[in-house]
Amino acid sequence: MPPASSITDNAGGVWTVSNGIIYKNGVAVGPNFNVALVLWYGGRMYHCNTGGQFYVNAEVANAWLPCADPRLAVAQTAGGFYGMNGHFDYTYTPAQLVTILKAMGCTSYRVGCTSDPTQINAVVKLAQTFQSAGIQLLVLINQGLYDSSGKLFSGESTAYSAAYSTGSTVARALMPYGVTMYECGNELTRDGAIILDSTNAGTKALDFNNANWPVMRGVMRGMIDGVKSVQSSAKCGINFCVNDIGASDALWEGTQPDGSSGYPTVRWDITTWHNYEVYGDIFNIGTDGAGPGIDLPAYCKARYGVPFMITEWNASPEQTETYRANYITTQLNEFYQARKTHNIQSVMYYVLDSGNETFGIMMNGTPINPSYSAFTSFTASNPDN
Repeated sequence: MPPASSITDNAGGVWTVSNGIIYKNGVAVGPNFNVALVLWYGGRMYHCNTGGQFYVNAEVANAWLPCADPRLAVAQTAGGFYGMNGHFDYTYTPAQLVTILKAMGCTSYRVGCTSDPTQINAVVKLAQTFQSAGIQLLVLINQGLYDSSGKLFSGESTAYSAAYSTGSTVARALMPYGVTMYECGNELTRDGAIILDSTNAGTKALDFNNANWPVMRGVMRGMIDGVKSVQSSAKCGINFCVNDIGASDALWEGTQPDGSSGYPTVRWDITTWHNYEVYGDIFNIGTDGAGPGIDLPAYCKARYGVPFMITEWNASPEQTETYRANYITTQLNEFYQARKTHNIQSVMYYVLDSGNETFGIMMNGTPINPSYSAFTSFTASNPDN
């Protein structure tokens, strides 16, 4: 607007502007003024004020959160786009993994470890071999929300200290071998102590446990600070699932699920997300798996201004291999087409070998077809450039 007199969103809401103020269905939408542009993009309402600053609407609180123009394409540099997940305790040797990954056209690999020396040493051996082979390693620091006795950390400070120790230990071991990317935590927003109802998509901060939120925030902050205390140039990612923008926005802005503010912010260098089939199409992902969807990578690109990685994706485990093969081709094509507009750095299939045919694309060194062929055919025909 203009030249249109109004915009109707995908839920039927009618947006108008009068005297530089935005209204939805005739009611002013949160604090806003000097509006120069109203934009409906990727399933979200944005506006730009006369000073050139863009904002996106957070529908639940009717707040406007600062962002960049979501229409701007941000292309990633070539290399690392095709990725694969694995585990530190595979029986494959590092050299065998290099051969397997290169045959599949993969240039990045995600593997997790805790601060346990056995796990770290296994990942160090991978890093040594991968460095000379030119394969990027994304190391998942698998620090949880619980102490050694299995109890939730007592508070943010205790959680921060434990995670700081883990992050610095992992980075100190891996830095000499060319590891520069770390994912700080795995699906922490989906832990039973954090998500109030696991069936919720996470679009609202209120979907999360207000009392336990500081523990998760402390763990995330601690891992990032721990890594950077050893390796200041390292890139640290924070992981989300489903449509957890309620969580990601609250962490980024330093707010609690109850809407109170002024808390420590969590700022990451890479936004990482999991997108399994049951969650829906990440470029049109709905609220709680249904209803009007949003273009999640476009939203994150505008909101956080850092590269985006899909660090786990796959079809549902009960699907046939024929179905999975078609899903792989469809998803890779969608990811590939968006890589140079949505700031997508890497998409990492889960998983190389699951010990069965539920998720793995290979078992005991033997490809599982037609899934394996679908993956390798796509990477061979669509270069990462």
